[in-house]
Amino acid sequence: MKVCFVLEGGALRGLYTSGVLDYLYEKKVNIDVIIGVSSGALFGVNYFSNQPYRVLRYNKKYSTDKRYISVSSLLLTGNLVNKRYAYYKVTKKLDPFDQETFVKNNKEFYAVASNIETGKAEYIRIERPIDQLEELRASSAMPLYSRIIKINDKKYLDGAVCDSIPVKKAIESKYDKVVVVLTQPENYQKKGLLGKNLKRIKHRYRKYPKFIEASINRAKMYNDTLDYIKKLEKDKRIFVIRPSEKIDINPIKKTKDDLQRVYDIGRKDIEVSYKDLLKYLKQ
Repeated sequence: MKVCFVLEGGALRGLYTSGVLDYLYEKKVNIDVIIGVSSGALFGVNYFSNQPYRVLRYNKKYSTDKRYISVSSLLLTGNLVNKRYAYYKVTKKLDPFDQETFVKNNKEFYAVASNIETGKAEYIRIERPIDQLEELRASSAMPLYSRIIKINDKKYLDGAVCDSIPVKKAIESKYDKVVVVLTQPENYQKKGLLGKNLKRIKHRYRKYPKFIEASINRAKMYNDTLDYIKKLEKDKRIFVIRPSEKIDINPIKKTKDDLQRVYDIGRKDIEVSYKDLLKYLKQ
């Protein structure tokens, strides 16, 4: 039986997902495949490297540092999240990611990125995360707040633009069990681009009309996906873990307590639904 987890992104709301995954790691829940978007990809890799608590640890220690994420980084480098410090220095030196264990575990991991020339999502197999940091960056590169990331003559930005919650990809892949971890509470609906943000998107990416179209359609795509998830959940074809309350956390103006709070909500919610999850996995 192959178990796939689909991990939504949402910047630091992804700490909710980390709380869920760390609890499941403690319970030794087997996961065969992870399809992650944005922070879902960045944080999800730690499950297969056997590094629970790493996401919370390095975020509490480093993400409040202006060298990690800041307006000054955006102005100086074009990236709100600093490439050299947040991705490379933290990952390789300050709190090293265990790539050797990740490889030995021999699991399937996919990061979703948006190809800005085609306006389509791509599901990039991550086999050696340290060697594929650009692919992981591409999955989480927020439009307007990140430079376009070029990989093998392709251009990418945030995977959430073209496939925010890749549950359809998981269903099409015919995994035996699919578990979806959301970072927005039940009945959340995404609002479309308006005003200045729409104008900025149209201007910044004027050379990429298909990406502009995907950006404009993102809210509808997201809300339609939520409807699809609810139908699958009702039919007991998937299991859904979602926040029991709204998670508000500002990537810039946050404290260590804010990070811990979001993480703790994830742990609390999965503890409540753990028995139901096990029942679903054993059906």
